[in-house]
Amino acid sequence: MKEPLQGKTVLITGASSGIGAQVARDLAARGTLVLLVARRKDRLDTLKKEIEKTGGRAQVFVCDLEEPTARADLIRKILKQPTPVDILINNAGFGWYGYYADMPLETRNSLLRINVEAVLDLTSALLPGMRERASGHIINIGSIAGGLPNQGIAMYAASKAFLDAFSTSLYREMKGSGVCISVLRLGPVKTEFFEHARRLPNGGSVPAERFSISVQRASRGVLRLLRTRRRYSYMPAVTGVLPLLALLFGGVIDMLGPLLLKRKAD
Repeated sequence: MKEPLQGKTVLITGASSGIGAQVARDLAARGTLVLLVARRKDRLDTLKKEIEKTGGRAQVFVCDLEEPTARADLIRKILKQPTPVDILINNAGFGWYGYYADMPLETRNSLLRINVEAVLDLTSALLPGMRERASGHIINIGSIAGGLPNQGIAMYAASKAFLDAFSTSLYREMKGSGVCISVLRLGPVKTEFFEHARRLPNGGSVPAERFSISVQRASRGVLRLLRTRRRYSYMPAVTGVLPLLALLFGGVIDMLGPLLLKRKAD
């Protein structure tokens, strides 16, 4: 049986490590051409060689998605490619843990540019072509935090809540067009995400790190959405009950949750 993804072109942001790199490996193994986007050229080149060594196809696009001019240049290059992008995976993003009142303005703005603005720009650039071809899929890598905002992750949770709302609205707009918009609501994943959060000014360790799943499981969530073309999916699936628990026990979370953040501050 022919692999349904065979011959597709997939653009993956944040592809130099973690979830993005694993998704690139898994999709290249299924016969797609993966367009790898990230800042770190050395890591992208290493991943490209790894993919090609196993018979896959990959192209590297070095881009700092935080910079509007760099995003515009990336989009120009992508739109000039001989084959259009069939699948866009908006994976790039980062988080910060601590009191919002202590969050440096520069960190806040960087988070907005990468977690939100980059998604908007790439979607605006590629969605019209997908609709015209009546074929395409955009997957936004979200988080359970989008539906479960908590102390210490105000900006991160807000950015993921935006992705939830944005993805749902576009999914409904594109219904019947041949284009699908999905959001993968991930639990914590074992990546550089947590170390990066610790290194940022005034940042700290995210308590949820201890419950992290592997990047391989996260990638399986992406593959499942590509197969089922659903509006959303949770990974791991059990985390799908968390928004309901928050609704039922929100008062308890209001009282106990902030203690974790206070411990970090002390």
